[in-house]
Amino acid sequence: MQTISLCMIVKNEEHILEKCLMSVDDIVDEVIIVDTGSADRTKEIARKYTDAIYDFEWNDDFSAARNFSFSKATKDYILWLDADDIMLPKDRAEFKSLKETLNSPVDAVMMKYNTGFDMQGNVTFSYFRERLVKRSCLFQWREPVHEYLEIYGKIINSDVCITHTKTDYAPTNRNLSIYEKLLSQRKELSLRGLYYYARELKDNGRYHEAIEYFNRFLLSGKGWLEDNITACSELAKCFANEGMHEQQLLALTRSFLYDTPRAEICCQIGYIYKTKEDYNKAAFWFQLATTLKKPENSWGFSQNDCWGYVPCIELSVCYDRLGRRDEAERYNELASKYKPNDPAVEYNRIYFESAKTAQLNE
Repeated sequence: MQTISLCMIVKNEEHILEKCLMSVDDIVDEVIIVDTGSADRTKEIARKYTDAIYDFEWNDDFSAARNFSFSKATKDYILWLDADDIMLPKDRAEFKSLKETLNSPVDAVMMKYNTGFDMQGNVTFSYFRERLVKRSCLFQWREPVHEYLEIYGKIINSDVCITHTKTDYAPTNRNLSIYEKLLSQRKELSLRGLYYYARELKDNGRYHEAIEYFNRFLLSGKGWLEDNITACSELAKCFANEGMHEQQLLALTRSFLYDTPRAEICCQIGYIYKTKEDYNKAAFWFQLATTLKKPENSWGFSQNDCWGYVPCIELSVCYDRLGRRDEAERYNELASKYKPNDPAVEYNRIYFESAKTAQLNE
């Protein structure tokens, strides 16, 4: 059986670190903790699980810190997690099975990263990340922020999911500050850097600048297909916030240059027309979303509800507004197949029953 080192970089994680370490304590063979400047009980908590705790002087470079943590690993494979990540019981079982069957020709294992959830706990946003890699390959982390592990060789997708548990999404300009420090030093951003700098600008409400950098990224013609599609989606959000609605629609349709339409994009377009109360056009785009086949084993971002629940529940609304009640009810029930106990579905059922009663009493 292959042995596994868990490598983590942490800072001031006393409230969440133990939950992470408890979730994987029985499935890894070594825990490496690299602390980048904690002023709380982070190290004290880490010592319950490992003596391999190292200090790293923070230098605004996440890749440097992660590469340092990887350099301390001694086992066959390296798993990396952040302090607000956990493995749920079903994923621990999948991981144990993977560990038992993992063989040395495999250089890297991709795992789903579940980061968005609805009120019922269903996963609404996920994507694959490079999570488990062969130590002897000496893979390196790249980029100072929004870092990634540069992998090659035999790469497999697994059924193991990592669950992101952070609930405090207070806005921060940490990543933006790192990018702007690089720019102030006249350092040129990589293509990936352009893309993520644009995202940081958007998330910090600097939409006009974000538009410039998303366009620079797309006009390069060299972006990864999935990043190109997501850039179009994010660019459209910037245009919407700037009140540039024609450009918003053009940005979304621009995504069709890169691949067949994605359900996420079709739903965004549907919402544009729904907001305008143009329910015929809105229904067209939501309907299209229901006919699309979700890409298999794609490493891009996936808003899972857009591939079923969202277009169905929105078609129920659109067809009701168009006076097509039977179709409205049919799509509401289709939505219930994706989320049986969804409050919106139940609300619609009551609404439709009330409408029928009122019609009978007329």
